[in-house]
Amino acid sequence: MFHFAAPRPARRPSLTPMIDVVFLLLVFFMLAARFGQDIGLALAPAMGGTAPYEGPPRLVEFDARSVWLNGVETGLEAVPDALRPLMPEADAIVILRPREGASVQDLTRISETLQDAGIAQLVVMEP
Repeated sequence: MFHFAAPRPARRPSLTPMIDVVFLLLVFFMLAARFGQDIGLALAPAMGGTAPYEGPPRLVEFDARSVWLNGVETGLEAVPDALRPLMPEADAIVILRPREGASVQDLTRISETLQDAGIAQLVVMEP
């Protein structure tokens, strides 16, 4: 006759691996989530209540590598100082026009540079 060993008591499943997975998912979603408000560009619509354009041309063109003021290549940091003599008033309109290969990040960089220099009336043209 066969003798079998005494049956083992049933083991309760361990919850530790499941807790580890839930913790890792929680950390992942916390790091992947976007907190705070989205940052936007403060650009007025072209026809939205701005003063009519007057004075000498103030056209800032840009692409991924260069910036041009009225067709003359200018360094980004020099653009605000070069614009000041062309502006009849402190709140005069400056036109931004992207060239081939320009990205939204380039527009953001240029508009922030101009706004930090106190030039707030920016109008973006389509390329």
